[in-house]
Amino acid sequence: MTKPVRLGAVGYLNARPLTWALDRAPEHWHIRYDTPARCSSRLNMREVDLALVPSFDYLSSDHYRLVPGVGIGSCGAVASVALFARVPLEGVRRIALDASSRTSVALVKVLCRHRFHITPEFVSHGPDIAEMTRVADAALLIGDPALEIDHEALGLIKIDLGTEWTAMTGLPFVYAAWTGRTGAVGPSEVRLLQAAQEEGRRALVSIAAEFAGGDAVRAGRAVAYLRDNVKYGMGADDARGLQLFLDYAADLGLAPRRRSLEFFDG
Repeated sequence: MTKPVRLGAVGYLNARPLTWALDRAPEHWHIRYDTPARCSSRLNMREVDLALVPSFDYLSSDHYRLVPGVGIGSCGAVASVALFARVPLEGVRRIALDASSRTSVALVKVLCRHRFHITPEFVSHGPDIAEMTRVADAALLIGDPALEIDHEALGLIKIDLGTEWTAMTGLPFVYAAWTGRTGAVGPSEVRLLQAAQEEGRRALVSIAAEFAGGDAVRAGRAVAYLRDNVKYGMGADDARGLQLFLDYAADLGLAPRRRSLEFFDG
């Protein structure tokens, strides 16, 4: 019997449509859930065969490939990746970064250079909004904390990074994708991962209900987020947006070099 493919995945709500069906097929997949940064580390250490990693981490190895047609992105507002600022952007001098996703950190730096035209100091910090905004003018939060925070009650301005990227480029943004080394999966596994994404898209109501734990209001917000903010898949425009982001990041010195997108056979 063929061993299950070892997967590293994030536990955020926005990733569940990609893993929902995989959890139900343990004969094919063995999934370990971690933060985005830990998923990247496990992939680098060969503790998993394939990982749902921040898209920026594709630049970590010349041997990495992407699963075609599958990804977590947005075209416009994403809601769950944002800066929360005490002052207007032009007055931001210091940004506290939730460093659990290198993609979001790199996106902030790209936008500061090319969209906001500011040169703040960046400091890494745990995802504690009160403490982050105590030590800095703005804070980057990602995932469920960014989605659920009541920024108005805290007197903060929310700057949605998906909105800002698309306003600047006219393209979608890809936050995460299944990534692995050459040969990690073959065409049959690629097709299963693509099919799992489609099954997850059909299960958004169930996924939101599971996430909400019986809270109908929270479930409603969650399904609206999955349906209206997050974009699943990776078509031609998504790939163009991802390539542009990676090029910007490399040009800022955040990665050693530019690299063109390469995909597994599917």
